[in-house]
Amino acid sequence: MALKVYVDRLSQPSRAIWIFCKANGIEFEEVKIELGKGQHRTPEFAEVNPMKQVPVIVHDDFKLFESHAILIYLASAFPGVADHWYPTDVKERAKVHSVLDWHHSNLRRGSVGLLFNTTIGIAFGVPGDPKAAAEGEKLLSASLAMIESYWLGDGPFLFGNSKPSIADLALVCEVLQIEIGDESYRDRILGPCKKILKWIEDVKAATAPHFEKIHTIIPLAKEHLKQLKIQFSQKSV
Repeated sequence: MALKVYVDRLSQPSRAIWIFCKANGIEFEEVKIELGKGQHRTPEFAEVNPMKQVPVIVHDDFKLFESHAILIYLASAFPGVADHWYPTDVKERAKVHSVLDWHHSNLRRGSVGLLFNTTIGIAFGVPGDPKAAAEGEKLLSASLAMIESYWLGDGPFLFGNSKPSIADLALVCEVLQIEIGDESYRDRILGPCKKILKWIEDVKAATAPHFEKIHTIIPLAKEHLKQLKIQFSQKSV
């Protein structure tokens, strides 16, 4: 059965899908979609995903978008995926769903609010909104605090588990997106979160070498966005 995975490696949900497939030996064809070049807005891509977003998978004649749904599908459809990624126990599975639902309206919303208004949007000529950036950082910091105080529990992974689930992968990729932003963000926002910093390292180790490999794009993207911001500021003078 042929699997195509449409991703932009700058997209944190795309990276989560890519890592999951690699870590679980799921063979796939990577189809690169460069959001910065507008490739997601073409009529051809709209036939794959009418929402014009990544990631997307096409498994034979089945098309699916939304990263959490994709992770659930991959964990369920491919044999050999260890149970800890998406537990068969209905209560444990429900807990995975609970943190994935929480992710979109908290951690992700805070991260996007901060980074779009300070880095990503500005790099592409969209003026940043300082108030929205401050609100995003506040929600991001509150979300990180909730992960430390509640979601992680007493174990190395979410819910205090000894092995990662698809939720660990989705959330850690989100957290590390902060590194494309200002130099101070990691120290100021992530620095105080000692449990989260260890959690990040534990997820890296559990998915080695794939996690590190795909995240090599982060410093490259950071430098590219920095140069775009400089160009935009010069044009605005």
